[in-house]
Amino acid sequence: MNDDLLKKSILFKGMTDNERHECLLTLNAYSKSYKKGAVILHAGNLTDQMGMVLSGSVTIEINDMWGNRTILSHVGTAQFFAETYALLPEEVMPIDVVANENCQVLFLHIGNMISNTQMSARYHKLYRNLLLISSHKNLALSGRGSHTAPKSARGRILAYLNTVSLQKGRTEFDIPFDRQQLADYLNLERTNMSKELTRMRREGIIECRKSHFKLLRTED
Repeated sequence: MNDDLLKKSILFKGMTDNERHECLLTLNAYSKSYKKGAVILHAGNLTDQMGMVLSGSVTIEINDMWGNRTILSHVGTAQFFAETYALLPEEVMPIDVVANENCQVLFLHIGNMISNTQMSARYHKLYRNLLLISSHKNLALSGRGSHTAPKSARGRILAYLNTVSLQKGRTEFDIPFDRQQLADYLNLERTNMSKELTRMRREGIIECRKSHFKLLRTED
């Protein structure tokens, strides 16, 4: 495991090297590699483990029996998934976690914390850091709600691109989705979304190539 990455991780924020290593042992931490497209966690299952992406990235998806996919979020390196379900191990997961590319994941049996009655300082830090992670996730989910709220394809695209621009602090950037994934994230048909992107380029609102976008200012 990449110890430097773990040191910088929000989950182990404020911990000494010894506290971090003790947490990894107590939580039965182990890592596993996945090929692109592999399902890491399946909808309908239970889990007492949360995952941290050590390399690559994963997507959080809802896939129904009719073949429809909705992407809820992208989880990159040093980010986390399934922490809520790991802390509520009797809750069935309605989501799939899928390898967005070849990736390595660190699994932590967070459920072990609930059964541990001795609350040492490292556990207090771990709980605090989990709260921070959950807060960030709530912001991300509310952000997706604002991205899919507009009725028009253009409104959804611009809402998402504006958010990414604000987060990155610049008007030219890469997004973590390919075109199909972006359509699935915004709940749009890919063909309609592609047509709208073409119109927006033609009107001088954006420049884009694959996952690279540049927002342009237009005069009224």
